[in-house]
Amino acid sequence: MEPAGRIEPKPWMTADAVRMLLSRLGADGDTARFVGGCVRDTVVGREVGDIDLATEAPPGRVMALLDGRGIRTIPTGLAHGTVTAVVDGTVYEITTLRRDVETDGRRATVAFTDDWRGDAARRDFTINALYLDADGTLYDPTGGLDDLRAGRVRFIGAARERLEEDVLRLLRFFRFHARYGKGVPDAAAMAACRDFASRLPGLSGERVWAELRRMLAVPDLGNALRLMDEADVLRRIAPGADALDRLDRIAGVETELGLEPSAIRRLAAVLAPEVSDIAGLVRGFRLSRAESVRLEKAVETSAELIASPDPSSIGERLYRWSETAFGDALAVAWADCRSKGGDEIVFERHGRALAAWSRPVFPVGGEDAIALGAEPGPPIGRALAETEAWWIGEGFAPGRDACLARLAAALERAETS
Repeated sequence: MEPAGRIEPKPWMTADAVRMLLSRLGADGDTARFVGGCVRDTVVGREVGDIDLATEAPPGRVMALLDGRGIRTIPTGLAHGTVTAVVDGTVYEITTLRRDVETDGRRATVAFTDDWRGDAARRDFTINALYLDADGTLYDPTGGLDDLRAGRVRFIGAARERLEEDVLRLLRFFRFHARYGKGVPDAAAMAACRDFASRLPGLSGERVWAELRRMLAVPDLGNALRLMDEADVLRRIAPGADALDRLDRIAGVETELGLEPSAIRRLAAVLAPEVSDIAGLVRGFRLSRAESVRLEKAVETSAELIASPDPSSIGERLYRWSETAFGDALAVAWADCRSKGGDEIVFERHGRALAAWSRPVFPVGGEDAIALGAEPGPPIGRALAETEAWWIGEGFAPGRDACLARLAAALERAETS
């Protein structure tokens, strides 16, 4: 495989941990090269996150070379040639060069090889078949460099053949376009995606959500979800995801609020509550408990904030919802307002309140109620809830003494009710 150019080595390429890893992988004469997102992001001048490597060494030899030398290995997917290495707390994914033996539209059976061109030929997109040596030498067997610099996401070979092998590549196409694409997407790819959209329900919900989550976390989504909608893809994987005008504007709102992009927040933004089966979506994607709670709360609270953006409720909502939930609701509601050309002043006020928020501590509790002579039981809970509601309504201003007096009176009422 002939070099396609060279870049000046970046600090992440020459870090001690990376040098040690490459040294061990090459101990038996095998070649290891950087591949994937770290190469793409380096070429286009972006910050590098995860570092992935491709190697000629089969996975068993990879583990033997690394184990016990200050490098912990995890057999992440040995059948597909993937080993995860952990060095000083940093995770590296190492995959043996492969060729497809059999594909069924969902998963591939692979055989290991030492043929770099063969490995490139089985990959999905030209920009995903770029390899980089530690000294900065680039390899581009499929024309990915030109595509990357032009902002063009193009399948290797015929798009339909690649989707026939694994229809999940359809979602990866839109994710890659969201991150690297510019202008009008590749026509052949769009046509193939439209034709294969009906096969998406055959994929596991976890695989679909893994791709959608990564796409939704892209800082600037651009028109990726609109393109998915045009290709009849969005309704297949997320019925009710119709509020695209909100999504067009949420990145700007997040920036103004100082919020990091959140896949769950953005999913909440695109869901139209009146037509979305949120519970069904949670089950279908098999979201984690934390993801499920956050999504359901974001949909519910943003709808409440859209319906009633009352500034007098800011403190209570921040206190009862939590900062994260309030931020999610505010970002969605503000994006909704902006999409409709509404008056944003009230949401600007909400944003200032969020930035300045320091959660107050309710100054009394159950032990105080018992010290006042109350018996453990439901009346204490009712009295505390009444006292806390009063304290919130007073703008969290009353101190401990005032709250104790209010609690004592509430206990009397609770015990006689």
